[in-house]
Amino acid sequence: MKKSFGIWVLKKMRSAWNWLTSSSLRAFVFIFILAFGIRASENELYILPSPERELGTIARSLAETGRFADPYIIPTGPTAHLPPIPPAIVALIYSLFGNTWQAGYAFVMFNFIISSLIYALLPWIADRLGAGRQAGFVGGLMGAFMVELEKPTHGEGLAAILLGLMLMTFLRRWNNRQSSFKAAFLLGLGSGISFHVQPVLLSVFLGCLVFETGWYRAGRKTATISMLILGVVLACAPWAWRNYVVFHEFFFIRDNLGLELRMGNSPGVAATFEEMDRAGHGYKHPRIDLMEARKVRELGEVEYMREALTESLGWIQENPLEFFKLTIMRLVHFWFGPLTPSPASVLMVMLTILAILGIRHVLPILTAPQRVILLTPLLTYPLIYYLVPYMPRYRIPMDWMLFLLAGIEICGWIHLHKR
Repeated sequence: MKKSFGIWVLKKMRSAWNWLTSSSLRAFVFIFILAFGIRASENELYILPSPERELGTIARSLAETGRFADPYIIPTGPTAHLPPIPPAIVALIYSLFGNTWQAGYAFVMFNFIISSLIYALLPWIADRLGAGRQAGFVGGLMGAFMVELEKPTHGEGLAAILLGLMLMTFLRRWNNRQSSFKAAFLLGLGSGISFHVQPVLLSVFLGCLVFETGWYRAGRKTATISMLILGVVLACAPWAWRNYVVFHEFFFIRDNLGLELRMGNSPGVAATFEEMDRAGHGYKHPRIDLMEARKVRELGEVEYMREALTESLGWIQENPLEFFKLTIMRLVHFWFGPLTPSPASVLMVMLTILAILGIRHVLPILTAPQRVILLTPLLTYPLIYYLVPYMPRYRIPMDWMLFLLAGIEICGWIHLHKR
């Protein structure tokens, strides 16, 4: 009797599984509701970006004065410390609801929706990637349950969605081997907009562009790719012009590379911010150091960042072995997490190992474009993060790829067991 009941339950579960995964829309709705519900049931809700952090102060300045300015401990004037879209989203919420609890819940609901969307899209992405909708469903379920170690308040969830859409659009172009000028222009325009959420997406775009120049065989190839680049240029032109008018220099989206490099490559630093905080390391940052903030105000933000870059490069040149060790440790932390004795760390390590096994499992069955779409972000996106101190939120925009690869590996086990 018990055996019959168990078989009946297994049949019902298999039937439900097949029903859910037979449609990308059904899988999307199920995973989205599950991911949103899990995140909304957290005991502690991170309501709004702290006014002690750059995002919160810039958003407050935007909402109250209309100026993209003053990210540090004292007013320092106009800034390009952050890309413009994430603070603008928070500023819009402030403008609509004021500095109230309603604004806080609007912001946290926005983050829950965005974080849930990318995992809900995994069955659709996996289907187009050639990995199978069921693998995407498994990956989406894993992403739904594994709540982010650090809250994605800096647009990381939105960057994840934009990365996925950019990759799938490139893949469609390569599979069709043809594209209209309009489609190429819109892809470039969308990609350029995504850089204003997360500038690191540029490295992924360039990787895809390099492959496209060799793979794309459509007529008027040069003109089509030129339209793609034109879209990017036009998307980036308004913010670049604003920065030139304000700072009298051209740079890509944000100007704080020198500061970030100095925090990770200077005397007494460690591979992670957590390690430096535990050790009481007073890294020089105008958000927390009054003297540094005064230097920003005196020198101007761009000149201050230039001096910070010079300091960092000088230290790297004098300490190449230490820089190499830090870089290796940052690489390890990026892929395997904080490496502290905690369940969350164990899960991150397991996820990366499963993803590595998933790559081995799926690469032989993919086409050349599919392999490029899978490998390009894994190779290019993390490069800058090997040079700066590790924070868990840095990997959020591409975590969905690891969940997808882990889902591929787990589905491989299931199918092997069936045989």
